Amino acid sequence: MNALSHITAALDAETFSIVERLAGEQGRSVEDFAAEAIRRVAESEADYRAFLQVGIDALDRGEFVTHEEVMAKLDAMIARHEARCRD
Repeated sequence: MNALSHITAALDAETFSIVERLAGEQGRSVEDFAAEAIRRVAESEADYRAFLQVGIDALDRGEFVTHEEVMAKLDAMIARHEARCRD
C-alpha cells in the first residue's frame, strides 16, 4: 500500500463551498474529494506535458513542416477547389 502524504491548501470561500457541495453529493469527505481532484489534474498535466514533449523531440530531430510549406499546400488546395467551382 502507498504511504499517504498530506498537503494544506488555502481556498477562497466560493471554491470551498463548491468542493463541500460536490463532495457531499457524492457521499465523500472534502479531503477525499480534494485528493481525487488533485490526482486528476496532476495526471492531466503530466499527460499534456508528455504530449508536448513528443512535439519538442520531433522539432529537435528536424521533423517539422514550415509555415511556408503549410501555406503553400493550403493555397494549392484552395486553388483546386476554386477551379472545381468554376467548371
